[in-house]
Amino acid sequence: MSESEPISPTSASQSFLASGESFFSPGLYVVATPIGNLRDITLRALDVLRSADRILAEDTRQTRKLLSAYDIDTPLTAYHDHNVAKMLPKVMDWLSSGEVIAQVSDAGTPLVSDPGFKLVRAVIEQGHNVIPLPGASAPLAALVAAGLPTDRFLFEGFLPSKTTARKTALGELSNIKASLIFFESGHRVFDSLSDMQTVLGDRPAVIARELTKKYEEIRRGRLSELMVSVKDDPPRGEIVVLVAPPQGEAHWDEKAVDEELKVRLPELGAKRASAEIAELSGWAKRDVYQRALKLKSDG
Repeated sequence: MSESEPISPTSASQSFLASGESFFSPGLYVVATPIGNLRDITLRALDVLRSADRILAEDTRQTRKLLSAYDIDTPLTAYHDHNVAKMLPKVMDWLSSGEVIAQVSDAGTPLVSDPGFKLVRAVIEQGHNVIPLPGASAPLAALVAAGLPTDRFLFEGFLPSKTTARKTALGELSNIKASLIFFESGHRVFDSLSDMQTVLGDRPAVIARELTKKYEEIRRGRLSELMVSVKDDPPRGEIVVLVAPPQGEAHWDEKAVDEELKVRLPELGAKRASAEIAELSGWAKRDVYQRALKLKSDG
């Protein structure tokens, strides 16, 4: 088959019996599920969920809602970060006995900010099949609606909850020439936007929340504008924040450098704080260090 030929509805992992029922080869099927709207499920995903010997679910209560909507009664088994050591050997035994196992997360594509990496790696190492079933994904849904560049993008997931660690993480991303994608919670989004503006500059950005759901909302503007927006009208629900790539070289003014030094000096000391801020700000390390020493003496 050439690369330009379309793929048939059946694949190497699926065939049909004489009765018309589908048959799936043994292996782990990584199945994307809806992020909100239950109709955002693929026909192939429904086939696998119905035909599997069992479904591994991050939260069985959440997955049962999806299965009930489509009259699927496949047995559910909990698989999450807290029972990996217990479950991995069992899953390997099930696969070795020729079972078809579907893996799902609470919503969206498994392994994207969800448990499952250790499982997939172990399955591969044991020589069993891993079959991906693509579908809904919150980062990609937000990206295509954002109006930001899509030729290059970086998904960072959740930033650290503490300001200093969050700014350090953002500093490592500041010069990446790609749209940045983050998950965030409603009670932290203002602080995250503030740190983004400080470290990345006042770039165009987007907040996308409750995608595919009843209260879906997309807010666009510069980081400073979005800060005002979320302060006046705090967003709720599941939130994706996107930030545009850098335009030119960032260079902070003296006030920005001093403010950042005041945050980092108590925890990091003058030498380390100056090195990190120099990398973020476009200043020479020696100049930042001199300002750090002055602030310490004045303080």
